[in-house]
Amino acid sequence: MSSRPDFGLVIVGDEILSGKRADKHMPKLIELLAARGLQLAWADYVGDSPERITATLQRAFASGDVVFSCGGIGATPDDHTRQCAGRALGIELELHPEAEALIRERMQDVAREQGVPYDPDRADNVHRLNMGVFPKGARLIPNPYNKIPGFSVGDVHFVPGFPVMAWPMMEWVLDGRYAHLFQRGAWVEKSVIVFGAMEATLTPLMEQVERDHPGIKVFSLPSVDHPQYGRHIDLGVKGAPGAVDPAYVQLLAGLQALEAKLGPELVR
Repeated sequence: MSSRPDFGLVIVGDEILSGKRADKHMPKLIELLAARGLQLAWADYVGDSPERITATLQRAFASGDVVFSCGGIGATPDDHTRQCAGRALGIELELHPEAEALIRERMQDVAREQGVPYDPDRADNVHRLNMGVFPKGARLIPNPYNKIPGFSVGDVHFVPGFPVMAWPMMEWVLDGRYAHLFQRGAWVEKSVIVFGAMEATLTPLMEQVERDHPGIKVFSLPSVDHPQYGRHIDLGVKGAPGAVDPAYVQLLAGLQALEAKLGPELVR
C-alpha cells in the first residue's frame, strides 16, 4: 500500500462554501474508489478565488497523488480553474484541437435541436471555444453527457461541477488510467456496536490491538443520537482480510473482558 499513490479531491466553487449547494462529489468518489478497493485520502474545498485555487492546485500537482478537481472549468467570469491550472504549472494555455472539434460538434447539435442554422462566427459560439482552452499538453477526458471535455495534466484530472457529467468522467479516468491499482476485495472492515462505554476507557485496548497487528487500523466512531442505536460507539478494525479476523477476535475478547455491552456486529 505504501508504494501506491493516494487519491485526493478538490471541490471548487463559492456555491459549496456558501451553502447554496451541497457537495455530492466526495461521497460519489468514495463510492467509486471503494468499488475498486481504493480509498480517498484527502479533500480540499476552495471558493472562486483565483489565488486560492492556484495555491490549491500547486499542492495537488506537487503531491504525487491522483487528484480529481471538480468545478470551475466553464467559460463564465466565475470559472477560473483552467487558468489557475496553467498558473500552478507555469504552463501557457492553448485551444486543444480535439476539444475544439468536440465543442463545435456540440454547438451544431444544439443548433439542430433548436431548428436554427449553425453560425461558427457568432460571438457566443466563439466564446464557447474557451471551454477547450487548457494547459499545453493536456489530455482530454470525454464527456458522455454533452461532449464538452474535461482534461488531465499528469495525475490531476479536471471535470465539470455537474454530477451528471463529472461522475462518469471520473469513472472513465479510474478505469482507463488506474486499473493496475485496483484492489477489489483487499480491504475489509469489521466492527461492533458498543453501548454505554467511553472512548477513553477503550483507548488502551485499541492501542494494544494496533500494536499486536501491524497494518491494521482500529477505528472508533461515537454517536450520541443515532436513530437506531442511540448513544453508542461503532468500534472496529480495518485492513487486509487475512489480518482483520485475528485483530477483530482480539478486540471482541478485550471488550468482553471490560464487560462492555455489545450490540450488532457489522462487516463492510
